[in-house]
Amino acid sequence: MAFPLRLARLFAALGILLTVHLLLSTSSETTPSSISEYQGYNVLQRVTGLDQTLNVQKHKFMQWRIGRDARPDIFDDLIAGGVGDYWRRFQVPFITAKETSHADVQSVLSAVESLLSLNGWVAAYCPTLVRPFGQNKNIDDDAYDHLAKEDRLYYVALAIHSADHFLVDQLAVIVQLAKRLGTSNLFVSMLDYGSTDSTSNLTDLCEAVLTLLGVPFRIRRVVSMTEDPTAAYYPLEEAYMRNLALEPLLELREKRQIAFYRVIWLKGFTCPNDILETLRVSIANEAAMVCGMDWAESGGQFIFSDRWRTRDIHGDQFRQSKSSSKPDTVPPRDKNGATRYIQHLPFQVFCCEAGTHVVDPVQSYYKGLKYRYGTDFHNSSSDVPQRPSDAPCLDSTQAWFCRDLWVTKALEGVQDDEVLDPALRDMKSAPHARARHRRQIPNPPMDSDVNAGSDFDAMPDSDLPLGMLPAVRLSVPNSVYTPARILINPRCVTTYAGVSHTQLALDLFGTDDDDEMQGNATKNVLDDWEGAPESFVCQEQCQTGGRVAAKTQRLLGFSIHDELSARAP
Repeated sequence: MAFPLRLARLFAALGILLTVHLLLSTSSETTPSSISEYQGYNVLQRVTGLDQTLNVQKHKFMQWRIGRDARPDIFDDLIAGGVGDYWRRFQVPFITAKETSHADVQSVLSAVESLLSLNGWVAAYCPTLVRPFGQNKNIDDDAYDHLAKEDRLYYVALAIHSADHFLVDQLAVIVQLAKRLGTSNLFVSMLDYGSTDSTSNLTDLCEAVLTLLGVPFRIRRVVSMTEDPTAAYYPLEEAYMRNLALEPLLELREKRQIAFYRVIWLKGFTCPNDILETLRVSIANEAAMVCGMDWAESGGQFIFSDRWRTRDIHGDQFRQSKSSSKPDTVPPRDKNGATRYIQHLPFQVFCCEAGTHVVDPVQSYYKGLKYRYGTDFHNSSSDVPQRPSDAPCLDSTQAWFCRDLWVTKALEGVQDDEVLDPALRDMKSAPHARARHRRQIPNPPMDSDVNAGSDFDAMPDSDLPLGMLPAVRLSVPNSVYTPARILINPRCVTTYAGVSHTQLALDLFGTDDDDEMQGNATKNVLDDWEGAPESFVCQEQCQTGGRVAAKTQRLLGFSIHDELSARAP
């Protein structure tokens, strides 16, 4: 009986938002000037009394929709007529003057809060989850007051593909962040890439909510690069999606001199407090990137996901470990990383993306970094060509981005240093000293948690020993260069629909709020940063075939010196 009732309430809530969406998209002939009258009062801004840079009333272009899925429906005229009649008779008469704005505020907030508490998936569990360092406080408590008082601009990016199973949860998170940080301090970029489920309808609802709340946004829908999934090269699609989602970030800086303090990539579902905690870690460490941890449920167990993109500071894979693993079998394999993981402290890594993550655009996007991919992949229908053992790694676009972060930071350090090794001054003449070892893994076994979370695009990890790499002294070791600050915050948990989020939190953090650790918040800051590893485990996708294309892995050398030499003019 509870399920039909919940379903009925969900449909009722969606119906409310559909009505709002139709009001926003109906022509002025149907509802003459009514919606413009309502928007003109900007009810939430009236309460705060602020005139911010991202003021959607002052700058109409801050709320922009591109490529709406506007295919005609047989009920369009009927619905538009009914909505228009309801709006004119029951809504417009009450939205006529400033004196009614307080009622407008309450109505909008009540409607949005009711909608986002009816999703029935993950968001409702956030207040019940136990976190170390006092993270189980309500998002409106003073734990994150300093983030709101600093009045900085945050860019929230979503690259969505057929994700209707958690998009409403992500919308709930965005609304909570807007309430905490301020509606004029967020910009939401939502890219719908060729979704074939109900994502396109849900982005209409997202548009309605963000418009009513006065949150700036750009929601864009684009078709897939190819209709045939077997002809798609997933890293290319991945880079294409992310760069499109970042277009407003670069446009606002170039054309309006609006610079954002941090970029928050929402992936899967993450509780608002966890995102705020990761922002705090990012700021305290002046980090280029801080990632959460992505967990998928398989057979009643929680398995660390996103193994395709994540490498510890030694360049090794994370184990396919469980949330309930013993201290000697935790995901990071390096000693320092494992020790800090056990203590729920942020730890340094070579690369990450696992779930929701925070990027400093000053150290990345504003320096010209874009998401890229390997170009020498082959069509799955053709014969597999032989690639040389020192060929570039054809891994995920995020792995390329991580390596670019290391090289960019190293170059920044080289340019700042007046006294350099002679080998660094003349990079063109420096000998290439990469040592590589290739290991082909034929017919990899079926992943036990395939199609669960983002681990769908990863192959099983291996115990390929790093000692197999020949001991060759590099001309300039990576430790010489300024390190990129890439961290994982194990307290920021990302999950997906169907995951028992509460049980996962108990596995990871225990049953009680750890009061002893609350005084150790200073441990969030790393005092010692290691240089990049001289090699890393390369998991690569060498052919088309979409996200499920076969992957292989090998051990590949990584020389920042060589990378800088190759980029030197």
